[in-house]
Amino acid sequence: MALKNQYLIDLLETVKKRNQGEPEFIQAVTEVLETLEPVAEKRQDLIDAGVFERIVEPERQIIFRVPWVDDNGKVQVNRGFRVQFNSAIGPYKGGLRLHPSVYLGIIKFLGFEQVFKNSLTTLPMGGGKGGSDFDPKGKSDGEVMRFCQSFMTELCKHIGADTDVPAGDIGTGAREIGFMFGQYKRLRNEFTGVLTGKGLTYGGSLTRTEATGYGLCYFTNEMLQANGKSFEGQTVVISGSGNVAIYATEKATQYGAKVVALSDSNGYIHDPDGIELDIVKQIKEVERGRIKEYCDRTSHKNATYTEGCKGIWTIKCDIALPCATQNEIDGESAAILVKNGTYCVSEGANMPSTPEAIETYLSNGVLYGPAKAANAGGVATSGLEMSQNSERLSWTFEEVDAKLHGIMKEIFKSCDEAAKEYGMAGNYMAGANIAGFLKVAEAMKAQGCV
Repeated sequence: MALKNQYLIDLLETVKKRNQGEPEFIQAVTEVLETLEPVAEKRQDLIDAGVFERIVEPERQIIFRVPWVDDNGKVQVNRGFRVQFNSAIGPYKGGLRLHPSVYLGIIKFLGFEQVFKNSLTTLPMGGGKGGSDFDPKGKSDGEVMRFCQSFMTELCKHIGADTDVPAGDIGTGAREIGFMFGQYKRLRNEFTGVLTGKGLTYGGSLTRTEATGYGLCYFTNEMLQANGKSFEGQTVVISGSGNVAIYATEKATQYGAKVVALSDSNGYIHDPDGIELDIVKQIKEVERGRIKEYCDRTSHKNATYTEGCKGIWTIKCDIALPCATQNEIDGESAAILVKNGTYCVSEGANMPSTPEAIETYLSNGVLYGPAKAANAGGVATSGLEMSQNSERLSWTFEEVDAKLHGIMKEIFKSCDEAAKEYGMAGNYMAGANIAGFLKVAEAMKAQGCV
């Protein structure tokens, strides 16, 4: 899909010049601008207000040094990031990613996506993202604590319950959030809902752990039903084995599907008899182990483990839910999915499909749920955690789950209606981008040139 609108072509050129060496960010902006072309044609007022130029430029980018001492007494230095992308509709909101691959371009792409995703949730949250190139894998609890305390010592100057509310992401789980929250509280001398994904004993929300995976299945189920299909009796392949993948497996199974594959960064398991989720939870949530251990523990004789991740998309399935990382499905893998009869791809990870893969889905009539809509359940529940913190209340699991289900239904409805309104019925990627953009754009226009 190439841009035809000269104004947007020129804008994309400016973005490419300003953000050289940041392919993920350029990819995310390109995808959004391509789908916003009909909006640009229709809404000259938004062009006149400079909304398009402003929405692709972060409001603030913070980069800082994170020194910490390892268990051998040696000083280590990492780099910390927080990109506060857009606050037109609420405080910046978005996760903190701890992974060796983290650099400014990844954080900017995630922050940009977050603006639209948060807008779609119907909650008053702007978009931001942060993290560090620190790798928590293989580190002791003491090392992780010292890193998190050093990281928060700098980050705490830039965040707050009404300014910027970070959350977890890849590498940042309950342990890391706990250490960061403790340090924030110590430095600022205030107990406030400044981070989401907290433990239940100190302001966390029930359902937060399950939220992204459950939300993904709620959205996917709406998309399937709108097209005369369902999860019932279908074979599902899910990549990843973290929070998102585990709880997507749980919910898809509750919907009557059979999940036959999961992966981690080393390789993937294929269990044609259906994944035994309790074993995966024990390995991943309790022991922080590797997915290959599943084959030694399952009673299913046909389960196999394969090194490397790409082959997971060669497993025959009806529905594919990529829940691992960005750009994990390329054009070649997408073509294999189509050839094998996969009719639905819905994204639990952020931008897991390359532009070539998305083109393959759309040109072959595959139902495609884009990340910014399909995986918004996590941040939606973070927003619900913020509400509970503000009210000094704690809602039951059932209350939060019901609210999450309602939000995901609304998100699908918004995507569906926006796609139809702009002449692209069934293209939920275009619908998500347009619906998410318009809410933020109207707010930016109303607030003047800021």
